[in-house]
Amino acid sequence: MNKPRPVHAPMAQFPVVDDCLQVGGIPLTRLAARIGRTPFYAYDRRLLQERVELLRGKLPAAVQLHYAVKANPMPALVSAMASLVDGLDVASLGELRIALDSGMDSREISFAGPGKQPVELAAAIAAGITLNMESEREMETIARLAAAQGIRPRVALRLNPDFELKSSGMKMGGGPKPFGVDAERAPDLLRRSGELELDFQGFHIYTGSQNLRAEAIVEAQNQSLELALRLAEQAPGPVRLLNIGGGFGIPYFPGDTPLDLEPIGANLERWLPTVHARQPQAKVVIELGRYLVGEAGIYVAEVIDRKVSRGQVFLITNGGLHHHLAASGNFGQVVRKNYPVVVGNRVLGQEREVVNVVGPLCTPLDVLAERMELARAEVGDLIVVFQSGAYGLSASPLGFLSHPSPAEVLV
Repeated sequence: MNKPRPVHAPMAQFPVVDDCLQVGGIPLTRLAARIGRTPFYAYDRRLLQERVELLRGKLPAAVQLHYAVKANPMPALVSAMASLVDGLDVASLGELRIALDSGMDSREISFAGPGKQPVELAAAIAAGITLNMESEREMETIARLAAAQGIRPRVALRLNPDFELKSSGMKMGGGPKPFGVDAERAPDLLRRSGELELDFQGFHIYTGSQNLRAEAIVEAQNQSLELALRLAEQAPGPVRLLNIGGGFGIPYFPGDTPLDLEPIGANLERWLPTVHARQPQAKVVIELGRYLVGEAGIYVAEVIDRKVSRGQVFLITNGGLHHHLAASGNFGQVVRKNYPVVVGNRVLGQEREVVNVVGPLCTPLDVLAERMELARAEVGDLIVVFQSGAYGLSASPLGFLSHPSPAEVLV
């Protein structure tokens, strides 16, 4: 007996009225006309706010939320997030400029990344943000550049722990890594940071991303807090910042289920008295990117041709992997799996068919949906890729084959 085929988790965040997807309360066809061209990315303000409200309700009030700008650096979106969260985390000078323009207090912005250039470090020092130090050399460079400016720089130590976030899409801690300082070397850096008279804030520990298993996140958070509190005893001053990363995932593929926040919130609630007893000034920070914005965005491309090849239907669109590398399966997938996809102006559509949705590029890798059941679509219809609010446009090879870039809107 054949097992039931797994299906995507329901994509119910965008309402459907008269068989047409609504974004920000606007029918998709009308939004496309307002933008004036396809393809485009659209992000819904309401969904951003609802996601933050969900987290506020599930996590302890004392836990702060930071938005990782790398997930989606669209300036309007970052400004919207800055009004909702407690801080921003950046990974380049370009992202730093966007973060500073958002209106976020510079003291609530942090900068991580293993290869910060001197010009980036100098700008961050001048801006008064917190620099997450990733190596001995970087620490010495920060001290030298800060002395030249006459500023005492705000710093935190990014740790590469000896554990990882199990079952995560990308592992960023444990074992040899370019990220952070190996935990066993941290005491020497803490001692040296005191000698350099840096303004020590605390620790940054980011072990992995895109995890849908609450028990794995709880285990990693337990280990992160234990490590940070142990090393805090050797810190050059009181710990004021404990950024224990995030790793919260969203459902992309058939069989994925949404992350259960309840055990994560309950576990953090149990930890807070211990943290505050041992480090009274410490604020615990959860740093999230994809989980905050990923489900609030869609990618929309227009069908420009419909053809049949040896019995299979191909919908050819004006968008593809050059705009949305992740949806094509070429951004970390080992075996290609479909993102949730619908015909946006015929979401339910009584006439159904199994189709391949492909882009206009001269490569067989340019696939947005493979052998997927959709409503029957014709030239001019709009293909929608859900879960596109994070690692979409900015994570794609826009220059490949020199097609125009898509538009981006926040509605």
